[in-house]
Amino acid sequence: MSVLKRLNEQRPEFLAGILVRFIRLISSTMRVKTVGQENYPSFEKCLLCGWHGKSFVFANRFRGKGYWVIISNSNDGDMQNHIFTQLGYQSIRGSTGRGGARVAMQGVKVLREGGTMAMTPDGPRGPSGEVQGGVMLMAQRSGSRLIPVGVAAKPCKRFRSWDRYMIPFPFSKGVIVFGEAFEVPLGASDEQVEQIRLDFQRAIHACDIEAERLAGHSLESLPLPPAARL
Repeated sequence: MSVLKRLNEQRPEFLAGILVRFIRLISSTMRVKTVGQENYPSFEKCLLCGWHGKSFVFANRFRGKGYWVIISNSNDGDMQNHIFTQLGYQSIRGSTGRGGARVAMQGVKVLREGGTMAMTPDGPRGPSGEVQGGVMLMAQRSGSRLIPVGVAAKPCKRFRSWDRYMIPFPFSKGVIVFGEAFEVPLGASDEQVEQIRLDFQRAIHACDIEAERLAGHSLESLPLPPAARL
């Protein structure tokens, strides 16, 4: 068992503290540009949705605002919960996937009260780049807007994990792109919700590709998931 894995299982708060310092250190050297945020005077009652592998830049850029996140009840989730709490987020523990009705309803309550949720709609285990149904349910039941978010950094390290997790290098250029909002009408049929889901999924990929372009990456070399080509 590796030292990091042992720390994660036995003292997740200690490892989280180290990682928060790492995030803050790298982020303090970055130049982060936001595009499209001017279209949203407030993110109140919104779900900000970007892919799981791009959370590093967003998490630090919007720290300390009291936004809500959903974090699984796994060992890894314990560490992530400590990280996001230390960055100033509020958390709901669980998953909006199978058996996640309770978590989804907690999210609906937060949104109805005017809260902002930062979501990775393809998490916590993928498939990468595919919007899951729980996000759509929360938007529909709460009447909240879905906002697609794209994130990029250059130079960066992309790991060979399921989500190709990206960590920016020190002094890198970061870009966050906000697209046009989507709504899921309360009376929409299953077929209509599915069409909105697919359109929203394409919008997140479009924002992501635009962020990569603005950061200076060659689009031909990007490791795009299969869903980005649908």
